[in-house]
Amino acid sequence: MGSPSSSGPADLPCSYIPVPDGPESAGAPAEPRRQLKEVVVILCGLLTLALVSMVAFNGYRASNELHGEVSLPTSKTVPWQAVSRGVSAGVSEKSNSNNGESYPWNNSMLSWQRTAFHFQPDKNWMNGPLYYKGWYHFFYQYNPKGAVWGDIVWGHAVSRDLIHWLHLPVAMVGDEWYDKNGVWTGSATILPNGEVIMLYTGSTNESVQVQNLAYPADPSDPLLVDWIKYPGNPVLFPPPGIGAKDFRDPTTAWLTSEGKWRITIGSKLNKTGIALVYDTEDFKTYERVEGILHAVAGTGMWECVDFFPVSTKVENGLDTSFKGADVQHVMKVSLDDDRHDYYSLGTYDENNVKFIPDDFNNDVGIGLRYDYGIFYASKTFYDQSKGRRVLWGWIGESDSEYADVAKGWASVQGIPRTVMLDKKTGSNLLQWPVAEVESLRLRSDEFDNLKVEPGSVVPLDIVTATQLDIVAEFEINKEALEKKTTESNVEYKCGSSGGAAERGAFGPFGLLVLADDGLSEYTPVYFYVLKGSDGHLKTSFCSDQSRSSLATDVDKKIFGSFVPVLKGEKLSVRILVDHSIVESFAQGGRTCVTSRVYPTRAIYGAARLFLFNNATEATVTASVKVWQMNSAFIRPFHPDQKQR
Repeated sequence: MGSPSSSGPADLPCSYIPVPDGPESAGAPAEPRRQLKEVVVILCGLLTLALVSMVAFNGYRASNELHGEVSLPTSKTVPWQAVSRGVSAGVSEKSNSNNGESYPWNNSMLSWQRTAFHFQPDKNWMNGPLYYKGWYHFFYQYNPKGAVWGDIVWGHAVSRDLIHWLHLPVAMVGDEWYDKNGVWTGSATILPNGEVIMLYTGSTNESVQVQNLAYPADPSDPLLVDWIKYPGNPVLFPPPGIGAKDFRDPTTAWLTSEGKWRITIGSKLNKTGIALVYDTEDFKTYERVEGILHAVAGTGMWECVDFFPVSTKVENGLDTSFKGADVQHVMKVSLDDDRHDYYSLGTYDENNVKFIPDDFNNDVGIGLRYDYGIFYASKTFYDQSKGRRVLWGWIGESDSEYADVAKGWASVQGIPRTVMLDKKTGSNLLQWPVAEVESLRLRSDEFDNLKVEPGSVVPLDIVTATQLDIVAEFEINKEALEKKTTESNVEYKCGSSGGAAERGAFGPFGLLVLADDGLSEYTPVYFYVLKGSDGHLKTSFCSDQSRSSLATDVDKKIFGSFVPVLKGEKLSVRILVDHSIVESFAQGGRTCVTSRVYPTRAIYGAARLFLFNNATEATVTASVKVWQMNSAFIRPFHPDQKQR
């Protein structure tokens, strides 16, 4: 439990105030006094890769030139004219430009947005992972020249525990004709002899997407600082019928029964997303396998395809090449059209080179998502040191591009998550923050069996609310559930149902994070329960950004989806709050929602945490434990740290 001692209902303030309709509601209080605290953290980027070491050929050495520091400019209220880049440049431009008008951000507000225990670039724009000789490696797409997409190279960082990171020199830059316009997403494969090889997409001098091979210059170096590009690159060109800009993101390779290595690459045919398949014995020459691994009409271009096995019996993760009974396969794709990551569970037919989904209604791109908030370009890797599969995802910004340039950085990496099959439902994955994040927990506060009446907000007395790990359970009183309601045929969708201010019989209820005292700003993370005419309950899990900030140039969507709740289970949630990022995991990770929020008042010492219940008929009993979170150490690598 930790200090201080737990608090019961009698220890809580008794002031109950309704959830306001929004920051524009009448009588919004003046900005409270802020307690400014300097948070100095060096963090870095995103792009998940799986490594593979390989035979050393005589090739080109990748450049690792470092770039100078960029000072934080003074924020001014000026029109911002963003340069349109679009999907053809490898990424969708921001949509929330607010007609060029920017909010008058000041340096104090912008500095607060920088996270304390999430990996992000020290400066500028960022977008794979692997475990090798005692170190976790993270390679990420990075723009060393600005806080926008462009000039993409590979940043590189290493860690002993996936939490504290050391920056290494840039791993690869676009210094050859085949990657002149960008060193894009790749994947690593660790061979049975321990060697590592890397396949990555390069955008050529004519913007054709090709696949290239790279490998460590010194496989004995646990830090893998220097990389060599294979002199025979590119090893793969777009095949006939595939667009020059529709052939990218090779997966980690897996072994076939014939002893060949197999990869899949994302593409599309018209509006049908597809996964092409190639076999190789040496990673230099490839044979196109007839047919495709999978295709789903109407889903558009498939990016960052991932394909891996999960056990139906044990909790341990499985190596990508694992074969045997009691296994299902996961196919995951990132949809370029809507910038979300979808997955499907199913069976892999190796002989016919086909993935067959268990449920075609939840096929890739039309059903389940890893995360229903801001979460994209994710990638898993098998952590052989701990027998687990770990997921990384890129968390983009939802503020204006002007604000990104003003603060000098953009994008963060989500906390790494373990991934496994939900053995109870059998129809979804479970995602959970890696156990190492708990090493950052400091003091805790615990609040047991709090009764939260309909239409009330209850403040939780904690020291500060900017860096938190929250675990909470909720129960609706049985008397309310037994009553008949008028909502039996109502459908609820988080994104179109009015958010936390829209009241129903059994919801919404949950927590208000990053709130100020007067609730002019707050971000609700909540459950909404509907009772069908058959008496069955259906639960949604949502995160509402619509009232998260008074700023006018940020995107304020409402995220979420249905979450399975089995008989006898309490409603449960874990929330990681780290300045401008809120990661939420419902029912043990069955449904996950990541949000980016940019408050102007609920920052530093003015940030607060509340319980709320905006239901009309149900009293909710809540038990909450809150840990303050330490900052991670993310800094440049020094040679004497190599043996630590």
